Amino acid sequence: MSRIRLVAIVFLALTFSAVLFADFVAPAPYAKQFREVPNAAPSLKHLLGTDDLGRDSFSRLLYGSRVSLLLAPAAALLSTLIAAFVGGSAGYLGGWFERVALAATDLSLSLPWLFLLLTVRALLPLNVAPVTSVVVTFALLGVLGWSSSGRVICSGARAIRESDFVLQAKALGCAPHRLILRQVLPNLQPVLSAQFWTSIPIFIIAEANLGILGLGVAEPLPSWGNLLRGLENWPEVKASPWKLAPIVALIAVVSCFQLIFQKRENLAS
Repeated sequence: MSRIRLVAIVFLALTFSAVLFADFVAPAPYAKQFREVPNAAPSLKHLLGTDDLGRDSFSRLLYGSRVSLLLAPAAALLSTLIAAFVGGSAGYLGGWFERVALAATDLSLSLPWLFLLLTVRALLPLNVAPVTSVVVTFALLGVLGWSSSGRVICSGARAIRESDFVLQAKALGCAPHRLILRQVLPNLQPVLSAQFWTSIPIFIIAEANLGILGLGVAEPLPSWGNLLRGLENWPEVKASPWKLAPIVALIAVVSCFQLIFQKRENLAS
C-alpha cells in the first residue's frame, strides 16, 4: 500500500469517526445560539468561531459532515442497486430487453443530470422539515444517479453471459436463479464495488451544489451544501479565513476518495 493511499485512508477514517461521534466531540448542539458573540473569531470555546446567528461553526461543521458523509453512501448504495438491477438484467438477458434498457439509459445520460435534479427538487415544497429534506435530497440523488453505472454494469453482465463457465453451467442444467446467485453476481462484485465507491464523492458534490442554491438540506440542520452558502459574501470571508473550513473539508474528503480509488485502479491494472 502506497503512503499517499494510506494517508487518505487514515484521514477518512478519522473524519468518519469524528462525525459519527459528533454528539461527544462537538462543543455545542448545531442549532444552539450564542447570541452574545455572533460572528466571533476562533477561540478556545469556539474553535472555528461562530456564524452570524451565534451558532458554533465547528459544531455545525461536524454535524454537517455527518449528514453528507453518512447519506452520500446511502444514496450511492441506492443508485448502485438500481444500476445493478437494470444494467445487470439487461446485460444478462440480452435481446429486446437490453435494447430497451440501454435506450432508457442513453436517454437519461443525455439529459443534463444536475439541471434535472434541480428541477425535481425545486418542484418539492421548500418549507419541509429538515429530516424530510435530508431524505428527499439523497433519495433523489440515488434514484436519478444510476444511469452511468447501469451502462458499465450492463457491459460487465454481457461479458459474463457470454463467458465459458456460464455456458457450461447452462449446459449442465443449472437453474437460472442458482446461476445468477452463484456465477453472475460474484463475478459482478468488483464492478458493483467500483461503481459504489466512485458514486460517493459525486453525490457529496451534488448535494453541495443543491445546498448552495438553497435546494438541499433545510436549515437549521447543517450540511456541506448549506454551510457553503456562507461563502457568498467574499469580503467577509476574506476578513475571516476560518470560514473557509467547510470547503477545505469538502475538497479534502473528495480528494481522499479519488486518491484511494485511483490507487486501487492502478494496482488492479
